[in-house]
Amino acid sequence: MPISPNQGSTGGGADVTLTGTHLANATAVLFGAKSATITANTATSVSVVAPSGAGVVDTTVSTAAGTSDPEPFYYIPPPVIVGVSPTSGPVAGGATITVTGRGLATTTSVAFGATVVTPTVVSDSQLTVVSPAHAAGVVALVVTARGGTATASVTFTVVGAPTVSGFTPLTGLPAGGTLVDITGTGLSTATGVTFGGVQAVFAALSSTRVAAIAPTHSLGAVSIVVTTTGGSVTAPGTFLYLLG
Repeated sequence: MPISPNQGSTGGGADVTLTGTHLANATAVLFGAKSATITANTATSVSVVAPSGAGVVDTTVSTAAGTSDPEPFYYIPPPVIVGVSPTSGPVAGGATITVTGRGLATTTSVAFGATVVTPTVVSDSQLTVVSPAHAAGVVALVVTARGGTATASVTFTVVGAPTVSGFTPLTGLPAGGTLVDITGTGLSTATGVTFGGVQAVFAALSSTRVAAIAPTHSLGAVSIVVTTTGGSVTAPGTFLYLLG
């Protein structure tokens, strides 16, 4: 007697259908020792709402003619979210987010606020999901699996595109080492700063400031590009490498 689905949350509530023959007028459906609520019944099927439980239990259907052979039903605990990385992404979406935890193997969806997307399950302890397009702001990240739902302890921040209004000083030595103060907006999630395509050591000081150490570079004028989880922006003007 097939049962579908054959797993559900320890808290109960799963809609389960058992199929077979001579099932009309079922008097009881048991999950272990607990009775399920019958919601529909025909000669070939019984639909029920699973009660709460734990582990693996025998499921049986009883009619006036007797009781069916047992079918196993597997209770799954709710998922647990341990980590989310990164914790921010652009308003246009497209960022690959890794969620780690426990009980993630049966994950069916991940919600970013009210926007629901389908994840890629890597293992019971990890899944990846591509962030959807969303208005800038802070949203809750919620994982839904067969065992229930889990909300990440950290929120996900949807970040608008950064801006750069200027930087100082405007020049530096080819050997590098000049500390450059970059100002703008939306800079707190900076992930990279380049000078003429060369990666610089940097630190995001606030949403309006990033400090970067100009890397070694040949003589000439180069563009400074700041990349954040909200996107990339080229600073106005150029930084000039010249001899001292």
